[in-house]
Amino acid sequence: MFGDEAWFTVGVPENVKCYCKNLTYKILIIFLCSPACSVLSIHRVAVIMPQTNKSVSSGGAQGQASAPDQGEPPPQDARNHGADGDADGGVDVEEQGDAEIVRSPSDPKKYRYIELSNGLRALLISDFSRTDGKGGSENGEDQGENLGRQDEDGEEEREEEGDSGEGSEEEEEENKEEEQDSDFDELDEDIAEKKKKGNSEKQAAAALCISVGSFSDPEDLPGLAHFLEHMVFMGSEKYPAENGFDAFLKKHGGSDNASTDCERTIFQFDVQKKYFREALDRWAQFFICPLMIEDAIDREVEAVDSEYQLARPSDSHRKEMLFGSLAKAGHPMGKFCWGNAQTLKHDPKEKQINTYQRLRHFWKRYYSAHYMTLTVQSKETLDTLEQWVKEIFIKVPNNGEPRVDFSHLLQPFDTPAFNKLYKVIPVRKVHALTISWAVPPQGKHYRVKPLHYISWLIGHEGTGSILSLLRKKCWALALFGGNSETGFDQNTTYSIFSISITLTNQGYQNFYQLHMFHIFFFRIYEEIQKIEANEFHYQEQTDPIEFVENICENMQLFPKEDFLTGDLLMFEFDPEVISAALSQLTPGRANLLLLSPENEGQCPLREKWFGTSYNKEDILDEWAQRWSGDFNLNPELHLPAENKFIASDFALKEADCPDTEFPVRIMTNERGCMWYKKDNKFKIPKAQFILLIVTVDLLVLFDIFVNILAHNLAEPAYEADVAQLEYRIVAGEHGLVIRLKGFNHKLPLLLKLIVDHLADFRAEPGVFNMFSEQLKKTYFNILIKPERLGKDVRLLILEHCRWSVVQKYQAVMKGLTVHDLMTFATRLKAELYVEGLVQGNFTSTESREFLQYFIEKLQFQCLSAEVPVLFRVVELPKKHHLCKVKSLNKGDANSEVTVYYQRRLFLWPSAGALL
Repeated sequence: MFGDEAWFTVGVPENVKCYCKNLTYKILIIFLCSPACSVLSIHRVAVIMPQTNKSVSSGGAQGQASAPDQGEPPPQDARNHGADGDADGGVDVEEQGDAEIVRSPSDPKKYRYIELSNGLRALLISDFSRTDGKGGSENGEDQGENLGRQDEDGEEEREEEGDSGEGSEEEEEENKEEEQDSDFDELDEDIAEKKKKGNSEKQAAAALCISVGSFSDPEDLPGLAHFLEHMVFMGSEKYPAENGFDAFLKKHGGSDNASTDCERTIFQFDVQKKYFREALDRWAQFFICPLMIEDAIDREVEAVDSEYQLARPSDSHRKEMLFGSLAKAGHPMGKFCWGNAQTLKHDPKEKQINTYQRLRHFWKRYYSAHYMTLTVQSKETLDTLEQWVKEIFIKVPNNGEPRVDFSHLLQPFDTPAFNKLYKVIPVRKVHALTISWAVPPQGKHYRVKPLHYISWLIGHEGTGSILSLLRKKCWALALFGGNSETGFDQNTTYSIFSISITLTNQGYQNFYQLHMFHIFFFRIYEEIQKIEANEFHYQEQTDPIEFVENICENMQLFPKEDFLTGDLLMFEFDPEVISAALSQLTPGRANLLLLSPENEGQCPLREKWFGTSYNKEDILDEWAQRWSGDFNLNPELHLPAENKFIASDFALKEADCPDTEFPVRIMTNERGCMWYKKDNKFKIPKAQFILLIVTVDLLVLFDIFVNILAHNLAEPAYEADVAQLEYRIVAGEHGLVIRLKGFNHKLPLLLKLIVDHLADFRAEPGVFNMFSEQLKKTYFNILIKPERLGKDVRLLILEHCRWSVVQKYQAVMKGLTVHDLMTFATRLKAELYVEGLVQGNFTSTESREFLQYFIEKLQFQCLSAEVPVLFRVVELPKKHHLCKVKSLNKGDANSEVTVYYQRRLFLWPSAGALL
């Protein structure tokens, strides 16, 4: 597929040049077509000036927060029952919040819980912490941008750092593949992310959760709950314009979204504060009097079908549908929750089912006020928010019907079909083994969180862990364990505990030799408890739309006092609850799912809805007996040692230089410089540290170098990761980028660890071969995604001297050796220039010492040639250009169009532009 022949052709005019000038626009259009797409014509291209439009984003933004000035850690139960203060730190008697709701001491918001007479329950959130001028961040200057926001290349962090990788193995692997493709777009995404963060400070947000989902789909109309979620947007009696709410939000800088899970459906939106009252009224009509015009049925069925088609090439969705098909007959887990044109349009027509009437009946039966929980957040008083909510949402009807309940449908996977080995052909090139158990529903044990605790032990990546042993054998690259807490993994009928291992070629050949072990220990529980209590005590505030979405669902799951904490804290250690969960994890109850391209030709079966090719086999008796019998524990496996990276000193440091609004350069020489900004505004014991290590020699070997460096650090730095010290090592445009952030107490220890491993870089032949093979898969998996291939083509056109992913794939396929890598590493470290930025709770003296340690440890020379650090791209002539590319995944029916508007933008050289 990726041979030496040209697989696409694009012309770039000769009169191209670099630019750093003022505003102008050009257009580059890239079409990625499915293999079936043969003809594509353009009749008209319109140039649309970009406008600011809020979209849902992750990461944090926090207002002013107080913290202890002395070195005391927060209490073990780091929660706040006190009265809420107003924006100036005083107490407004009329505006006191609900004291029963436990919140973080760092949380400046005020909360009030109310129940309406129609049964709807609401949580009101008043947030005056984000104010204009010096006191806040409506100008985009907030703690989220300085300390607590997601990494500036827009990549999402692991959702729960230190939770042993709970969540989707495919999502984690795809995030890693994203990091392989760092490029010029990082700057654009950085600027866009900052704009979004700035805009989010002006936003008010609301979310509503209804306790109904795809489990309630009628047997003869699969996907009806998801379809209804779409249809309620199609106008209302009060505001009849179809899609009028979306137009209103777009006009006023807002966004909205909705999602349907197994037992819950969530709607959320955000908008500029001054339009919040009207937006709430428009949005509430979805639940009061939606039109759901019959003429819109066919159009919206196509939208649902498009979502289904986009999901079909996803290995994680394919696994879920295959897994669900193993449930007992009649259990709702076996339903087709997505819905598509076949189930919502063609089949009903054949069976003479009136989809429109059934849709309205479903709305009347399940969209009832007493099934709903509402969360609203705005820069308004609690009294104002209460008045608005009562005036608007009291009109939501209550049908008086009892809540739908599936809790009697227990043990849905207690079937012979479940305890089998399923070999699956994945879309991506990946070897992966997933071992899953269906255990009794664990939601009632949220104060103990037994699955979270077990996953922490099994998914631990430090010395003595399962992954450490597998890595030494070169059998595995990653291991994720736990429960994602989505409706698929946890509902009222079961909870899933799964262990997913990303295997190497060698690991795939030996997958039957993998087995787990059962341990638990109170010290470990206390350690996790302390880490999470620290994080909660100094909690960073998230984007309002994300916050209200999470809390409105929590209101369905936890009592009032735990709305904010129920999904975050481990409250109590209960060995009986943990032992009961562990007792379920036996070989006789396990399901094995083995994904590999090597399964090609062995998988005659096909899953009905996503077309996944698979085969079902009995689990080898030898494997089950070895696992369940008395075997000698490998001496290399042991409990984690006490974590030396857990912060215990939360004192705020005294400034040793004048305060500045922006970072200033405090040290410079021929081998590097350091920028510094002391946090004198938010006053929390955290910091971030960014190092850009500039080099002139960037080849394909650089990707392997960065991967192996991260691999070498994975075990010794894992404890830091668990202790909420985040670090990332990224192959940047001009060199290596190292980012660290978290509690400042132990951040220098982590920096020293990373620098030491960089200085003493080593690569074992087995590890080198493992990552060479993995990079082949990674490059391939990037290129089979239309959006990634389009990005690669666009950047190849725009950037000078760019190695495209296709070229990297071709180079790594030709064969490289460990000697090539070590020669490259020696040359790489010989001449460098390092530029650093320290922000937060450090002194300028400490910041200089960080840079000095790096220079002394690596003993490098200054660069012999100047490197152009500023991002430079080709200037497109002032006309439109069209590039058509055939998709490389023949099984993907989706196409994509990328329209790129180029504008001249002068970038002043500064720490912000560089870092």
